[in-house]
Amino acid sequence: MKIYLDNAATTFPKPQQVTSAVLNYMTKVGSNPGRGASSSSLEGNRVVFNCRQTISEFFNFDKLQNVIFTSNITMSLNVLIKSIVKKGWHVITSSMDHNASLRPLSNLEKKGIIDLTILQCSNEGVLDVEKFKKCIKFNTKLVVLSHASNIIGSIQPLEQIGKICKENNIFFIVDTAQTAGVLNVDFKKLNCNALAFTGHKSLLGPQGIGGFIIDNKLNDIASPFIEGGTGSVSSSIIQPDFLPDKFESGTMNTPGIAGLLAGINYIKNVGLDYIKEYEEELCQKFIEGILNIDSMEVYGFTDASLRTSTVSVNSSNIDNAELGFILDNEYGIITRTGLHCAPLAHKTISTYPNGTIRFSFGIFNDIKDVNYALKSINTIVKRK
Repeated sequence: MKIYLDNAATTFPKPQQVTSAVLNYMTKVGSNPGRGASSSSLEGNRVVFNCRQTISEFFNFDKLQNVIFTSNITMSLNVLIKSIVKKGWHVITSSMDHNASLRPLSNLEKKGIIDLTILQCSNEGVLDVEKFKKCIKFNTKLVVLSHASNIIGSIQPLEQIGKICKENNIFFIVDTAQTAGVLNVDFKKLNCNALAFTGHKSLLGPQGIGGFIIDNKLNDIASPFIEGGTGSVSSSIIQPDFLPDKFESGTMNTPGIAGLLAGINYIKNVGLDYIKEYEEELCQKFIEGILNIDSMEVYGFTDASLRTSTVSVNSSNIDNAELGFILDNEYGIITRTGLHCAPLAHKTISTYPNGTIRFSFGIFNDIKDVNYALKSINTIVKRK
């Protein structure tokens, strides 16, 4: 028996509709969209168009041409950051953010292009809005923040942050890797200028597909990050300046786009509220059970309504790497151990450098999985 509890990394299994959509595109369509006027190429165009439209509606945005496809959210964040940042900008991010944004921003700081402030979050992983206000300088031009932590699931007050950014004419980029498909992520309510998403997590799509939505204001100052064939204006050797072609050079992962479309449609049919409530119930049950096991510590909020269903723990009796190994090899429970590509977040919650063992629940887990995991952890810890 295998119990998959690593949904914060990649959701598994996928809905049958997703695998069917990928297989159908690869076996019955095949052609590149936007390349030629064949019936299969036009069918590819329809898949891409429908996915753009669905993503626009899903995130409450009204310009489907501003939906850009990439290979993943790391690519999306790199494209967004590096295509807009200007020398002398002051940029703000947080200690709970992922290396997907921390590394490109730190590299820009190292090169002397930007002045970077990494705002320290609380032990629960939450940004203080008043401290954020005090960090704003005359040259603060960009804020990049994750919506929720990939380690302890803490949800940031981004609607408040977005409102402050808008009032101060500061560009705001949101990383939705841990929330898209679980929380109601509303582009307009967030007051953001760009929203980055990935397909393979809670949007239930395959790996290798992601993207971002960019508003016209941010797009006006953005330069193409990668240049090449777009299937449009092929008579020119200059990259098109219109969306989405401006940011979409080269052959797209259309089978992945087909899978992403199917994943979002599955979420819409099941209902976001239901998914959030279901995962919250599993998360709360797990937290309560862990707190009843001697030697175990839970990081972040113990109230599951204040977080996503991602829970990091440690035991004083056993190293998290050993615990993860035993759970996988002896009990068939798949988790994630270590620093989770977010070293500053682990420093924030005082788990650096050893990290934690992370359990993250998804729509295809059930209460039996939770109970089995708790029983297994208790057995291992007791024998140690």
